[in-house]
Amino acid sequence: MGRLVPARVSEIVFDCAEPAALARFWAALLGGEPVEREPDWAYVDPPGFVRMAFQRVPEGKQVKNRLHLDLEADGITDASAAAVRLGASLVGGIVSDEQGSFQVLRDPEGNEFCFCE
Repeated sequence: MGRLVPARVSEIVFDCAEPAALARFWAALLGGEPVEREPDWAYVDPPGFVRMAFQRVPEGKQVKNRLHLDLEADGITDASAAAVRLGASLVGGIVSDEQGSFQVLRDPEGNEFCFCE
């Protein structure tokens, strides 16, 4: 068997209904300027992170994500409130255990992400 060639993540792509709107949401949350490349494709380059791209697909989200982002936050409550003002929604309350605390949220199209501290 041959040696594996290392690869790097160049972007994370989200399927969605409104690419430009989702790029604006994530840019407001993480920083960077949203770019609408065409009606079916938009992206943002958050500082210190890989590009987040958004592509239009005809079907809506039906089930829980198989992958989600965990975002560090100094204050989960304040970060969550700011995300909700941008269009996110809370999923349950803050969960705390011996590993720390987190809050699950959904972006405007239902993609889960967490604020962690």
